[in-house]
Amino acid sequence: MDSVYSIYNQFLGYFPDKVHGLVSFALACLLVFGIYKILKKEVVYIILLIVLLPASVPILKDTWAQILEVLKFLLSKR
Repeated sequence: MDSVYSIYNQFLGYFPDKVHGLVSFALACLLVFGIYKILKKEVVYIILLIVLLPASVPILKDTWAQILEVLKFLLSKR
């Protein structure tokens, strides 16, 4: 994380001290605008991820338990 701060401070070094706040504000606005554009395009996928991710945890646990049962069965028949 320190490297990100040092790169940002190096970037701000290209500008006079008086405009550091303005540059930071402009970068923050561009970041928010970029996130908005991504969310606008991919909102369906993000909603599906939010809805389906919690539901998939029990399914994955059950699948893992069934795989373990099959392995135990196969190993016990030797």
